Amino acid sequence: MGRDNYRVLVVDDDNSIRLLLMRILEGEGYTVRTASNGREAMSLCEAYRPHLILLDLKMPQMDGITFIEEFYMDGELPQHDTDFIVLTAFGTLDTAVAAMRLGALDYISKPLHDPDVLRLAVKKAYDRRGLLIENEALKGEQLKGLPPLDVIFAGMEDVLEKVTAAAPTTATVLLTGETGTGKTLIARVVHAISGRCGPFIDLNCAAIPENLMESELFGYERGAFTGAAASKRGKFELAAGGTLFLDEVAEMAPGVSAKFLKVLEGGAFERLGGTVTQKVDARIVCATNRDLQREVAEGRFRHDLYYRLNVFPIDIPPLRSRARHIGQLCRTLAASISKRIGKNIRDISPLAIEKMTSYNWPGNVRELQNAIERSIIMSKDGTIDPSEAILVQQHAAADTLNLNEIERRTIEDALRRTGGGRAEAAEALGISLRTLQYKIKEYGLK
Repeated sequence: MGRDNYRVLVVDDDNSIRLLLMRILEGEGYTVRTASNGREAMSLCEAYRPHLILLDLKMPQMDGITFIEEFYMDGELPQHDTDFIVLTAFGTLDTAVAAMRLGALDYISKPLHDPDVLRLAVKKAYDRRGLLIENEALKGEQLKGLPPLDVIFAGMEDVLEKVTAAAPTTATVLLTGETGTGKTLIARVVHAISGRCGPFIDLNCAAIPENLMESELFGYERGAFTGAAASKRGKFELAAGGTLFLDEVAEMAPGVSAKFLKVLEGGAFERLGGTVTQKVDARIVCATNRDLQREVAEGRFRHDLYYRLNVFPIDIPPLRSRARHIGQLCRTLAASISKRIGKNIRDISPLAIEKMTSYNWPGNVRELQNAIERSIIMSKDGTIDPSEAILVQQHAAADTLNLNEIERRTIEDALRRTGGGRAEAAEALGISLRTLQYKIKEYGLK
């Protein structure tokens, strides 16, 4: 936005003040109109739609505080698109503070002894407007490639409300819910609507061996350990100005979680082998399918880290609790998947939707997505029919049993080869000791 498109309204009952402010601001290239009282200004606003109002606090007919209150209450006016800077005479600073509590950006004392004070205050408001426009454009770009929000949050309007409230803040967000409910997707939405300009960086804590986790998070300097031939930036650095998403955070090893907690508390870190302290400039979003309160109670997760992460918890409900929205999800997934794999699907039969809706979906949205893709591949006439939907359910159920059995046998074999040594078995499997212990308990192994 150029300055000539930035509209300023000067409201003051003193004609000489109005003219002085208008001349200064027009000299800076802004578009300026004036009003001598609050009523006149209010009538101008609807047509003029000012980006900024310079408002005297003491005026006849309507004082500045009343003007701001009425302005924000009037649904016909573009209040969300207008900023205020109040003009206050000596001795009325308390009133200026009250105006700022109502949403004014700044105040300027009268008489105006230095025009640069006005120029600087208005430039700050103008720059702020530019950043808001950039952030809105960025938000639109970052939402590209994501499903529509009404599809992502179908049947989860309360979750969308929480995401929308948390996203623009710097608060740590903790996403909880069963595997496959879409926690990673929702973390991306948090980032996309946050207004943050940096990248979205994700790390699955269960997928990184314990001995590599620290270097993945914090990075390292050359020579920090054997094999460190060059310096490497960690996830905290890569996510600067953006969002760091830590999935399956409950799998983080105790030693690393202690250092992670220190970073959250101090807002700074050092690379491994480094001496330079770096400020954390990444917003933290974490996710887990575990009950962290239970994990804390049973001594498997640090209670102090839990309280640091649990600033803004958002629980994602399972797909089975959103059964009436499964049809909408099926059609949206079918459209995106068919485009990706290059096979045209015109429709899903109502009976197929009914079969999909009646299934329990223990794997949640992830399982539904896999089922839709399999149905599309099997489709012969561009329509997903009931027989394909039923077969998909049977395959999905069988796959779940087969995968669990394969995982159980693989863990048993690793424990047998290490003579029951859990740490060695975890290393051989490429998972954390905590994950192995959890799986041993889940499958009733010894």
